[in-house]
Amino acid sequence: MRVKTSVTIDERVLKAIDKATTRHRSRSRLIEDAAREFLARRARAAREARDLEILNESAEALNREMEDVLAYQADV
Repeated sequence: MRVKTSVTIDERVLKAIDKATTRHRSRSRLIEDAAREFLARRARAAREARDLEILNESAEALNREMEDVLAYQADV
């Protein structure tokens, strides 16, 4: 469901948006697509930050395990 809203933006940004619109893509659609892309990037960054936190929390144990495994390898 689409909801009508009002936003205030810089005139230069509006002119750039108008230049980017086409016959098949309205100003509203362009702004909505840009907002969706921005929100998706933020969600992805949040997921990556959580993943990095998990890796960092496990790093010491994983490094000890790696050193143990490497100790069993034969020197060539």
